[in-house]
Amino acid sequence: MLVHPQFDPIAIHIGSFGIHWYGLMYLTAFMAFLWLGKYRIQANPQAGFSIQMLDDMLFYGALGVILGGRLGYVLFYQPSHFFAHPAEIPAVWQGGMSFHGGFLGVLTAMLIVARKYQIKWLALMDFIAPLVPLGLGAGRMGNFINGELWGRPTDLPWGMVFPYVDQVPRHPSQLYEFGLEGIILFSILWLYSRKPRPTGAVSGLFLIGYGSFRFLVEFTRQPDNFLGLLSLGLSMGQWLSLPMVLAGIWMIAWSHNTGSGKTGTVLK
Repeated sequence: MLVHPQFDPIAIHIGSFGIHWYGLMYLTAFMAFLWLGKYRIQANPQAGFSIQMLDDMLFYGALGVILGGRLGYVLFYQPSHFFAHPAEIPAVWQGGMSFHGGFLGVLTAMLIVARKYQIKWLALMDFIAPLVPLGLGAGRMGNFINGELWGRPTDLPWGMVFPYVDQVPRHPSQLYEFGLEGIILFSILWLYSRKPRPTGAVSGLFLIGYGSFRFLVEFTRQPDNFLGLLSLGLSMGQWLSLPMVLAGIWMIAWSHNTGSGKTGTVLK
């Protein structure tokens, strides 16, 4: 049996000012996005992407993550509470962000970037899809450090006790997501995008990969107390992930059947 280390949520203390681990994870995600994006641009300059475009992708994408993530949490998870207390909606520092809301926010933000540079939206999404998973993994590591979003009880040898919750060994579901949605999904997308693919195929694979991994991990993750399990014994996260998988399957089939142009980076 393992015990959660109960990290100090503040990584660096500077007098009365503190830098939180979760903030550092966001910084890690943004830096990974920029570094990987610059590598892809330099490896395949004929694709038409530039460093200036990458900077705009990060700026608008960050806004999409924050605004969409918060609104998604409000609408998907606790609409009645926030509609009764609308002043709490902007209070992101109190916690409450939704990946699926952030994802929709990023899709919207990339529409702005695509229109600004007069490029195909799907080609843009294919470019950024392999850049995202490491940032997702960093976020899940932040969840683990903060000791939040813990798993359901388990008798497996690596079951972990979260002392501030109870003394019951639980799945370290944050680490499962770090491995699946972060490391493994990144590896799959990076390798798949090494060769030119039909426009939309890389994005479709991201949808299938994230949706499938999230759906599976949710079986080990403790449902939110205020929601519990929904229809068919599935969590909200699972119900929101199913459309991603279906959309991804459709996108890959569509991209191959329409004979659309190729996107991808020939990496050496």
